[in-house]
Amino acid sequence: MPIQVDIRQLVKVIASAVDLVGVDDVFHGRRVGVMAVECAKYLGWDQEQLALLFDAGLLHDCGVSSTRVHRTLVNELDWSEAFIHCDKGGKLLNSFAPLAHLAPIIIYHHSHWDELVKRDLDPTTALMANLIYMIDRVDVCAAKYYGDNSLLLHMDEIRDLVMRHRGIFFAPQLVDVFLEASRAEAFWLLLNAEFIALYSAQMEQFSQKLQIGITQLKQFALIVAEIVDAKSHFTTDHSFGVARLTRFLAMNAGFEGNHLDILEIAALLHDIGKLQVPDEILESTAELSPVERVLMKKHSFTTFQILKHISCIDELANWASQHHESLNGNGYPFRLQATDISLEARIIKVADVFQALAQNRPYRSSMAAADILVLMRQMQMNNELDEAMVNYVAQHLDECHVMAVGR
Repeated sequence: MPIQVDIRQLVKVIASAVDLVGVDDVFHGRRVGVMAVECAKYLGWDQEQLALLFDAGLLHDCGVSSTRVHRTLVNELDWSEAFIHCDKGGKLLNSFAPLAHLAPIIIYHHSHWDELVKRDLDPTTALMANLIYMIDRVDVCAAKYYGDNSLLLHMDEIRDLVMRHRGIFFAPQLVDVFLEASRAEAFWLLLNAEFIALYSAQMEQFSQKLQIGITQLKQFALIVAEIVDAKSHFTTDHSFGVARLTRFLAMNAGFEGNHLDILEIAALLHDIGKLQVPDEILESTAELSPVERVLMKKHSFTTFQILKHISCIDELANWASQHHESLNGNGYPFRLQATDISLEARIIKVADVFQALAQNRPYRSSMAAADILVLMRQMQMNNELDEAMVNYVAQHLDECHVMAVGR
């Protein structure tokens, strides 16, 4: 029976992944979606338009992978290089037909209104893009007050800031509806984490319902992998390399059809959780501190939590998140014993280890294929890697290297 995936679940995956870049604050996209919809209700937009706007709020920062870029975006009201992530996000969504309708909103969500009106853009699209921009800046101004629950004490100064940019950064009618909507404390109280999940569930009732098959699911996974691999120049092509090598090894193990495709998709998505790791840790040339190591180890469990959104393929989250488990029981995050680690997870682990060693890292240069095999044999002897898979790597060492590095 063909696999069918609800597009709503994939929106959740991208939204959760993108929000991870905030590290300690993982609700930015969802708050933007909530506030944008609450403002748009004053414009009389129908439920379909509100649902589209909500999705745009969730995904507006899909072009951001770096925590450094994220910090700049949230620390500066207006940044001259903001357009870079807008263009990138628009291109990513344009490459995936079920979400391509959101691309124009994403592309222009940092455009000043006085410039946006000069473009040949659908009027509603322009308003949506500018509304996302305005609310994105509202959330940036409010973010510093979420932690100490003092937001209601500062709502007027945030409203004043928006008013000062009326007609320049933001469309006059959008500023007016924001000022009207945000007069009530309830507008700001909706931004509490406990209410966001409820609001999102309510919005899903009106969102686009679409089932996609395995081919489009792979296209989706390619988008997410590109977001993840853009995290650092050291990880460029890592997810793609792991996926190529995983497929190569799995075909030798006899996998075919949907089974093979889903495993490849799991490999593409295995490092989603790393988006929450600060750039400084990923690119550190020094030995990581205990706290930094804990942050790194968290990423595979985060991957598991995010991929659980794709509920129709139970194995996907398990295969992707177990790539740091070891047959000796000393892996993470679940400390699984060998009998509990599937062949699929073992294959992804071997592919992940090989690809990482074949790639430059801040603390070492890329390793030659023969040297990689020596290290993998040591890991096999320590009962960390599957012997059959390492043997196959040894028999096809040059081909595995080509798969891992993409040449």
